[in-house]
Amino acid sequence: MSDVLIWTLAFSLGGGVLSVLAAGLFGLGVSSRRVPVLISFAIGALLGAAFLDVLPQAFAAQQDPQRTAAVVLAGILGFFVLEKLVLWRHCHEDHCEGHDGPIEDAGGARAGVLITLGDTVHNFVDGVLIAAAFSQSTAVGVVAATAMIAHEIPQEVGDFMILLHSGFTRARALAFNLLSSLATAVGGVLGVIAFAEMQYLVPYFLALAAASMIYVAVADLIPGLHRRPELAATAQQVALIACGIGVVHIVHELAEYGLAAG
Repeated sequence: MSDVLIWTLAFSLGGGVLSVLAAGLFGLGVSSRRVPVLISFAIGALLGAAFLDVLPQAFAAQQDPQRTAAVVLAGILGFFVLEKLVLWRHCHEDHCEGHDGPIEDAGGARAGVLITLGDTVHNFVDGVLIAAAFSQSTAVGVVAATAMIAHEIPQEVGDFMILLHSGFTRARALAFNLLSSLATAVGGVLGVIAFAEMQYLVPYFLALAAASMIYVAVADLIPGLHRRPELAATAQQVALIACGIGVVHIVHELAEYGLAAG
């Protein structure tokens, strides 16, 4: 177990930090004026990760697809309730939903909170999956962990852009992403210690992670794009969403090829 634990910790910590720093370096090179534009890319990355990677994994790991779908629905409802709690917490007499209209600062805060929670769940599951791969063999573990790290980079770029759009400073957004990445190591350690007992929970964690990505993209980010209904802006938004989906798809296919070759 010691060798498996060492390998799992090394790739969980190193891979999580590497993907977050890569996303941070990309984000630091982008001017603040371009952040709203890149939210379209973030939407594509979130939806691509949810529908092309996380959900297929969840359905494949669970023998009952209907139960997995029910967890996704329950997760979306849960994130709706959580979003309401964030709104109520930020609700004041002069600036409250139902009084003067939507709260801009609360809207940004809730997207930041939800994406951080969802990313933490996803990172935890990645840690469990890395532990599972290294439990089979070191070679399989290295290939699988490398594939997961490569897949995390475009998603972390999207998360970083969302946090900036939510009002976070660049330093704070990077710090939140780094803290969230520690969940990978936690999942890896727990996976090594009690993998047999925890394996049945993996589909449910994956379903919840997918629910958070879908909810943030559809409920919090896409409505903001409708503030620019002109044709040129719409074409740009669609192109960037497609680009985000395409990047996730390409990375996913490369990861699948690497796993097959390994």
